[in-house]
Amino acid sequence: MGNVKGIELLVQAHAYLRRTVAAVPERAWGAATPCSEWTVRQVLNHARLDQQAYGAAVTGDGWPESDSFKPADVLSGDARAELDAVLRRVADVYAALPADAEQVPTPLGPLPLPLAAAAAAMDAGVHAWDIAVATGLDMPLDEEMADGIWAAAERLADHLRDAYGVFAPVREVPEGPSRAEALLAFLGRDPHWAAPAS
Repeated sequence: MGNVKGIELLVQAHAYLRRTVAAVPERAWGAATPCSEWTVRQVLNHARLDQQAYGAAVTGDGWPESDSFKPADVLSGDARAELDAVLRRVADVYAALPADAEQVPTPLGPLPLPLAAAAAAMDAGVHAWDIAVATGLDMPLDEEMADGIWAAAERLADHLRDAYGVFAPVREVPEGPSRAEALLAFLGRDPHWAAPAS
């Protein structure tokens, strides 16, 4: 994956997260999600804080005000506008990087630019899927996006799982899964997860 493709992937994942959050019904913010400990509100807050950290790692400022792995179960102000502002800033930061940049600072340490962009895209895209399935939205993870995210998942997921317990164990999937199903299972999610009956 080249530098330009990496930036395109990040923009695509941001658009997916933005669309998903915009479509969440007001009654669904407290719903359970595939991230078993978190509500939809918490997944949104986690995703926003993580994206903020990707931008801050490059610029050195604008670090998140709280721990993204202990996200608040509240929405303050206009949560959609706050997310949009963060996503625009991160996209601008990455777009401004030199086209031939070899290493980019990230919350995970320096990474080649395409991998850094894919890591940020993985976070945004997979959490967009979490929110979509938790709230009953028919907004699946795009196959092309999932394919682009694989490079980051293969390089980073096992380390994050082992060192920080970030992902649940890899799940088995039936033979012949789609690229998105395989990615979600690799990242510890049930690709066919459904919200518990209320």
